[in-house]
Amino acid sequence: MFGDSGGGGDSGDGDILPLLLPRLTAELPADEYRLVAILHPNIWHGHGPGQIRAWLDRAGRGGLTLIDPLEGWRQALIAADAVIGDHGSVTYYAAALGTPVLLGAGPLSGLDENAPVADFVRTAPRLVPHASPRAQLEALFADHRPMAGPARYTTSMPGESAARLRSLFYDLMKTPEPPWQALLEPLPLPPYEPPTRTVPLRVFTRVRGERTGGAGGAVEVDVRRYAEPSHEPAGEDEGEAHSAVPEETRDIGRLDIADVVFRHGPADDPRLGGPARWAAEVLDRHPHCALAAYVTGPGTCAVRTRRGESLLLTAAETSDVTGDADPAAYASALHALLAGGRWVAEVIRSGLVVRTGSEAHHVSVRRTEG
Repeated sequence: MFGDSGGGGDSGDGDILPLLLPRLTAELPADEYRLVAILHPNIWHGHGPGQIRAWLDRAGRGGLTLIDPLEGWRQALIAADAVIGDHGSVTYYAAALGTPVLLGAGPLSGLDENAPVADFVRTAPRLVPHASPRAQLEALFADHRPMAGPARYTTSMPGESAARLRSLFYDLMKTPEPPWQALLEPLPLPPYEPPTRTVPLRVFTRVRGERTGGAGGAVEVDVRRYAEPSHEPAGEDEGEAHSAVPEETRDIGRLDIADVVFRHGPADDPRLGGPARWAAEVLDRHPHCALAAYVTGPGTCAVRTRRGESLLLTAAETSDVTGDADPAAYASALHALLAGGRWVAEVIRSGLVVRTGSEAHHVSVRRTEG
């Protein structure tokens, strides 16, 4: 997660926001990192929503989600595994929660040297702008030790704010306090909003072979997808690579050279005539494309191969294989197997395990009409 208070300063950090966020979406594996940004309301009001979205257009098409700074930031902060930010309150609250933080900017000028936030800026780990974000995040997770100061100075009485603040307010009003318990409204569950990527993806796959045990001999495929990286990602020199391009991409020329073309949407969208018809039209329109994939839900994907085989890929819950992923990653794993010489009948018989980082996803493959 990225948090920016919009504060300036003369520390030499500069405004890293427009450059850093597109780098994060391009250099972090798309299925292993969910990226969101919380920008201070002053940034929105100072520059205007149009300018902000123009600056972050590339990052947004790469999967970045902008969080409402008034309504959704607390839920995002609670869910975050790491926060890159500045000396603002969101980053400080993250440290208070014990979440690993990297300071992308943090000027000491303008801060009281004895203030808790100044000590935080002096001691928190720093983001190196031109170094690998992924390597820095992995090091951050490995070396993380919660900082004592932010938690101590944020609250000395966790869980008691409602009761204590109500007592204070009624005392100031010189009014008797109600006899019932002081309670806070729980934060509402945020809506389900999977990331939307409309840039071409560079996909790296490695077939591990047959899995024994809980997945019943399914073949395993490692999949790492990157949202339009500017260079080949480090460490991806094993296995094979292919291009997966969303049909909604602006770079329509990339559709003509895509190995996999995919889209997300409801199966009954009347504009497209259903997944089978859409896939057949895509393969007819793009002769280089080997596989067309229509993601119809959080765990399902309808695909059609160049041989004309219509298949349904469905995520399955098993006792030893957990996690969820973008089903378009399942389509890329299937493409890797077929391009490597396997037959559809083999994959149907054995099943498929798709690995995205540390997560494993058991996927059933079956034929459909179409």
